[in-house]
Amino acid sequence: MSISSTIKSIQDIMRKDVGVDGDAQRIGQLVWMLFLKIYDDRELEWELLNDDYRSPIPESARWRNWAADPEGMTGDELKEFIDTQLFPTLQNIHDYSATPAAYVVRGVFEDAYNYMKSGQLIRQVINKIQDGVDFNKSQERHEFGNLYEQLLRDLQSAGNAGEFYTPRPVTEFMVSMVDPKLDEKVMDPACGTGGFLTCTIEHKRKHYVHTAEDERTLQASIFGVEKKPLPHLLATTNMILHGIEVPSQIRHDNTLSRPLISWGPKERVDCIVANPPFGGMEEDGIESNFPASFRTRETADLFLVLIMHLLKDGGRAAVVLPDGFLFGEGIKSRIKEKLLTECNLHTIVRLPNGVFNPYTGIKTNLLFFTKGSPTRETWFYEHQYPAGVKNYSKTRPMRVEEFAVEQAWWGSAEDGFTARVEGQFAWKVSADDLKARNYNLDCKNPHIGEQISHDPDQLLRDYNQMQADITQLRDQLKAVLAEALERQV
Repeated sequence: MSISSTIKSIQDIMRKDVGVDGDAQRIGQLVWMLFLKIYDDRELEWELLNDDYRSPIPESARWRNWAADPEGMTGDELKEFIDTQLFPTLQNIHDYSATPAAYVVRGVFEDAYNYMKSGQLIRQVINKIQDGVDFNKSQERHEFGNLYEQLLRDLQSAGNAGEFYTPRPVTEFMVSMVDPKLDEKVMDPACGTGGFLTCTIEHKRKHYVHTAEDERTLQASIFGVEKKPLPHLLATTNMILHGIEVPSQIRHDNTLSRPLISWGPKERVDCIVANPPFGGMEEDGIESNFPASFRTRETADLFLVLIMHLLKDGGRAAVVLPDGFLFGEGIKSRIKEKLLTECNLHTIVRLPNGVFNPYTGIKTNLLFFTKGSPTRETWFYEHQYPAGVKNYSKTRPMRVEEFAVEQAWWGSAEDGFTARVEGQFAWKVSADDLKARNYNLDCKNPHIGEQISHDPDQLLRDYNQMQADITQLRDQLKAVLAEALERQV
């Protein structure tokens, strides 16, 4: 049975369990089990290579000792073991081992849950994983890597969990344009499931890793922080799948909860690639960690201020931001003034509708900038749908090949992008003009006049999209009002 068939059969088993409710819980349940199996497979490899290897996991909690035997514990005995022994042991693993690997395991399990109620069904799932996943077989490892990408994509239809996944074509394009070198520190301060970081790992291996020493340099150059438990679990597993042996630099934390001035020079990084959560509000008090002129509870705005602070001089960033940031005023204008004054915002790629469907229909943009010198001019590129495509969907998603035209047009930062030329979808605006616009970056394409579609199908899609956006905005306003009323009570 293929790995994809194995995972499908596991999900079918989980649907029978009354404790597992919805795709997000199914994926969370599946991934902590896969983590332990994958980690055990890697330990078998490390034990062969190192006679002195010692597992950070106590013997009773190692996959091979409680799960691998298909005739082993089942029913109430298995359920009780997981709930009263396995999880408490892994959540307090630092009492057994103080190694970095132990803290990785603890970070994975400190907020993980066993949702399943039936010990018999748990045993069926475990046996499927044991028989169907062997991470030490190179062919299966590659297949599982592809399947894991599919699991992450599945999160897009799992309610709010979809915010943790950025389409792979977007992450690949952004990383490729930033081009992190081998020894450059790369960070994603809101790393979600780790998509930008895994693309960075693949990019560095493809272009810069040639020796075992190069690989060690790579392993020490990847940094990520994720606030929520499920995506942190997914990100940590994703790092191991991509050959990061001890992903201790993927922390479970909220980078915004730390005062901005406490990030010292030694913590600055060379590159940041990120899709900070947008449309959400931070908890009370978080904004006080930032200078008074930038205090807001809008998550994406705070992250952009943090990203500018975390970059070294000469550091490069690529960030996903919604249209609302481009034309927003007030604090947003002050943040954009800081961005254009302290950084060279050299490129904004404007993405069409539907890139992040079904999580959100909000139009998004890719901002590329370098810290250390002010912006003189900003280039805009309007990304186009492929021929015959009017919107992206689950059955017709964005493909990485679509960015070939931007890559061919891009040019080089070393010569100030002088090779770029204006065209039907590319134009530039001077920093002086942007300042005169009160830093409104919502610059329309001057080469294309206002176009009105009279296609009934397109008009209906536009209407439905508008209704969906209105509903989303209404729900956000209701949540903010409800929170405000609760604070008054």
